[in-house]
Parts: sequence; C-alpha cells; structure tokens
Amino acid sequence: MSKSPSTAVGLLARLKGLWREVARADGDEMPSLSPDLPDSDMDGLRRQMRACLAARGGEVSARGRAAALGRAYLSLSGVGRIRFLRLLAVEFGPDRDALDRAAQTLMAAAPEGRFKAELALKSALEPPRLKLLTQFNALPEGVKFLVDLRAELMRATASEPALASLESDLRGLLTSWFDVGFLVLERITWRSPAAVLEKIMAYEAVHAIQGWDDLKNRLDSDRRLYAFFHPRMPDEPLIFVEVALVEDMAGNVQDLLDPSAPLGDVEAADTAIFYSINNAQKGLAGISFGNFLIKRVVDDLSREFKQIKTFATLSPIPGFRRWLDDKLVTGEPGLLTAAEHKALTRASGGLGAKGSLKALLSEPDWITEQTLAEALEAPLTRLAARYLTAEKRSNGQALDPVAHFHLSNGARVERINWMADLSPNGLVQSSGVMVNYLYDLDHIEANHEAYSATGKAAMSGRVKALLKG
Repeated sequence: MSKSPSTAVGLLARLKGLWREVARADGDEMPSLSPDLPDSDMDGLRRQMRACLAARGGEVSARGRAAALGRAYLSLSGVGRIRFLRLLAVEFGPDRDALDRAAQTLMAAAPEGRFKAELALKSALEPPRLKLLTQFNALPEGVKFLVDLRAELMRATASEPALASLESDLRGLLTSWFDVGFLVLERITWRSPAAVLEKIMAYEAVHAIQGWDDLKNRLDSDRRLYAFFHPRMPDEPLIFVEVALVEDMAGNVQDLLDPSAPLGDVEAADTAIFYSINNAQKGLAGISFGNFLIKRVVDDLSREFKQIKTFATLSPIPGFRRWLDDKLVTGEPGLLTAAEHKALTRASGGLGAKGSLKALLSEPDWITEQTLAEALEAPLTRLAARYLTAEKRSNGQALDPVAHFHLSNGARVERINWMADLSPNGLVQSSGVMVNYLYDLDHIEANHEAYSATGKAAMSGRVKALLKG
C-alpha cells in the first residue's frame, strides 16, 4: 500500500522547508528549474551536479549544494524527474575509458602487482553518481528521501531501462545502511507518537485500519504491534507486524478484527497469531529484514508470556484466485475430483465442471448461499493447498509471495481456513480462503534448509490429507 496523499504531500513540504535553510548555507544559488526540465535547464542542472561532486569548500557548503539539488528535484513534475534521473544515470556513471584501462592493467599485472591493480579497477567501477547520492545522507531526512527516490526509480525502470544501473547503485547503498544490525525493534502502543500511529494507519496494506477506534482496538492489552525503525528515520516504520494473543489457533480474520469482541484474557492465551505483516517502505523492496522481525518478536513474546507455546500466522493468499482463474481459462484435466464435480454440477444446475466452478464463483452472493458455499469449500480449500505447496516459480520458490516468505523462514503450512476473510479484498484475491503458517521452534531450521535446498514446503498432516482429496 502506498502512502496516503496527505502523508506524501506532508513529507514533500517538510523536506522543502528543512532543506531551504541548509541550501542557503551555500553561496552559489542554483537557478530554478521549469517543472518538466526542458533542454534549456539541463546545463544549469549539470553544473550543480558537478559542483556537488567537486566538493569545494567545507562540509557546510557541500551540504548546502546537495540540499539545493534535492530541492530542485522535488520541484519537478513526473516528466522532469525522469529527465533528472536519466541525466544522473547516463552522464555520471563510470568512466568507461578509465574502466577499460584498469581492466587491461589487471589482466597484464604480475602477481606482485595484482592487488594494486584490483584496487584501481574497484575505484574505476565506482560511478560518480554514487558519491552524489551519498551526500544526501547528511541532510535532514536525507535517508528517507533516498528510500523514496528508489521507489520512484523502481517504477520508472520498466519504461526507462537506462535508469536500471542507477537503481542498482542506490539499492546497494540502502542495503548497507539498512543492515539488520542497525535496526531498532519497538513496540507500538496507544501512547506512541501520533506521527508514528498515523503512519501505521497509512501503511497497513493487509487489513485496512478503519479509523482511530480500529487502531486502538489493535493496540489493546490482548494485542501487540511491533515495528523496525532505523536511527536515521526515527518516525518512519520500515516493517511492522500485528499480533493477537488468543486461545487456540485463529481461523478467520473477522473475529480478530471485530471491535465489539470482548477483550481477550492474555493470562489464558496460549497462541500468538501474526495476522498482518507490512513492508512500509516501497523503496526498501528486496532488502529483506522481515524474517528478523518475526524472530525478534517471538523472542520478546516468549519472555513476556511464558505460557504461549504456539506461534502462527493467519495469512492471506494473494495470488490464489489469479492462479485458479488461469487454470479455469486454459483448462486442466482432473482439476476437480469426481466428488467435487458431482457437488458442483448439482449446485450449478447441471453445467460442466469448469463452468460450474466459474459460474459459482461469479455469483455475487455465493458466500450467503449455504448450498453454494458448501459446494465450493472442498475444491477451493484443496486447490488452495495445492497452490501453496506445489505450485512453483522457475527458480523453485513457492508461486505465492507470502507463502515463499514464511516457508523460507522455516514455517510450515499448517491449516487452510474456509470463509476466513470475507472482506471485498479477501474475496477477490482468494475467495475468502486464508492459511495458518506455524512456526514450530523445534523445526524452523530443518524446514528452512529443506525449502532452500529443494523447494519442498513443510506441511501438516491435515494439509497433506486435504491434498489427497
């Protein structure tokens, strides 16, 4: 889920204000740019980029020039930003002639001179734009600016292949800066800063938070919410997880999110259910620390609640309906069992097997019609189990991204839950089916190793039985 418009606009205005004073510290004023960055403005932009790289003057002047360049970028339209980034990517990459010379020197180097030649090649490989990007790190909220800049680059590279190398450079910087050793785990409570609570509401993408009362319910005494933060982004959650402390494994999200439900007894709770995990910063995609978050939260909960022995998720299956619809369009012999075919034919008034399933799923009120729901339960839960455990990408990973995340972290597919998410989004993405992934602390490492080596998904006996039909 992207930031809400008010959040994005607020950040933009704040950065412009913060950087205005910093930019004034530099004696040279950068000329203003037209929003679409026409050719007539490009020379002035080049000069500013080169001035940033020249590093003349002291640290204050360097920060001022970087702030002026950042403010110029923020003033541009979408078209102008693409032109800005293209200039940075194309004209401030590695010096190819110097790179060729360094490579040739390395190839011809004697053994005693090889180390020096390797260092020279490494230096030649480092593009000037990397130094320029690093200068933003010293600005107020500069790290957040770079995170959002990478999000823009990731969106743009599909239509602008020339930006791929710049995106790769920035990803490398962020990967080193956001090493898990630098991150801080915090429990979010109703007493946390309002700015942080507002961002939790804006960034929640799994189960949308319906206002302040809903958020307060998710922060009550029978709930926990934890987030990772970076010291240079203290008010910006990077990733967060919502946990319900319950008795027995939860099988549907309606009960968990019901604000009128009675408060749970945390002293009687024996299970921690992770029911929502959100990556809050799109610009950090591919920089994984979600597995560390789960492990840290399990450790914290184990210390606080000695009686809790079961740690599981109640997770969405975001790609299930898309996969199933593809199967129904292309056709697959034996997709349904004989018993499922018979039940669906009866419920759909005699249509063929594929037509029956498609027809039933297209009925807008099928979840309220007992006959239709009963006919759909067996095939959809079985096919969901197949999708999660057997359908793979070309690299052997689980086709479903959420399944891959949990299986690679050592969880097992524990239970498929019918009518578990009846929200519009839950029905669209998985026909309301959800899954429990169990983190069995005694088997996490073995499950992780088996999945990483062979793609084999750990699963419970009940899921294996479901697959047999």
